[in-house]
Amino acid sequence: MEAAELEEAMKVLQSSVSRAKWRLKPASKRRLDTDILALCTGMRAVVMVDYGGKMPELQDHLCEVLKLSQKESSIFQHLRVMVIEDMIYLIHVKGLAEFAGASLNSEKELLFVDLEQDPPKMITQTEKSSVVMQLLSVQRLFSLIFPVDGIQNETLSYNRTDSVHNSQSTTDEQVISQSSEFIDLSSCMRDKHITVPTLNGWLLGYPVVYLFSKAHITDAICNLSTKSLHLFKILLHRNCTSSKGYQEEELMSFSVPYDLSLEGSSEPWAKAFLAHMQAKWERCKSVWASLRMEVSGCYPQAIVL
Repeated sequence: MEAAELEEAMKVLQSSVSRAKWRLKPASKRRLDTDILALCTGMRAVVMVDYGGKMPELQDHLCEVLKLSQKESSIFQHLRVMVIEDMIYLIHVKGLAEFAGASLNSEKELLFVDLEQDPPKMITQTEKSSVVMQLLSVQRLFSLIFPVDGIQNETLSYNRTDSVHNSQSTTDEQVISQSSEFIDLSSCMRDKHITVPTLNGWLLGYPVVYLFSKAHITDAICNLSTKSLHLFKILLHRNCTSSKGYQEEELMSFSVPYDLSLEGSSEPWAKAFLAHMQAKWERCKSVWASLRMEVSGCYPQAIVL
């Protein structure tokens, strides 16, 4: 995918935002541009949209913009809006399928910060805690919903299996509401015991995921709010074919307790993650001029999980 081709596609996106009468602040417009471009270039498979309004208007605006954009450019054909209860995401269907498959095959080893302990402890995926096992069941769910060969039907269904609490498969069938630009997984996730930060940590592609059960939300908030953090940011700068230029944009950011990341970007997992992101960047250098990791300190503060 060439930079000029994507430049034209982004003009289509901006036109669609205007035609949908979506009044976005300049910062939100830049964020939407960056998120869509990250999805289209394979830099990310999922982004969470926490800007541009509230539900259900936010969902309506995103769906309308995607619908209009897909009519004008094939570049947007694999993008969908995904909703899980009150959370809304933009996804690249093929990218999410590959990501879920890689997660199940342990191609991408996760580290977890166990927030049920004080002080929090770093654990690996091999330590089969009940919450890790629940996340594994969610990964299986996503691999069924998003098969690598793509979504073909207007309505998807899957057979639920709960290997954590029941070794036998159930015949209870869930139906996923889907249109050409919208997928609602709310009913599928309702009986899962994964907390939002744990789900998002994995789904958004972070190398370190906060881990705690719904029964320990208060403990997790207390244990994290009293700790200094390192904030890790992946920053990108777009190539420019026009004279106006582009400022550096944030691709993603995540935090890790300071005491568990004393070496910052020199932590082995941070080096591995940066190398993983650089490998993605190498495949689309015509679009993105540079990629770097920035690490900054953050003092203890009230945190909402």
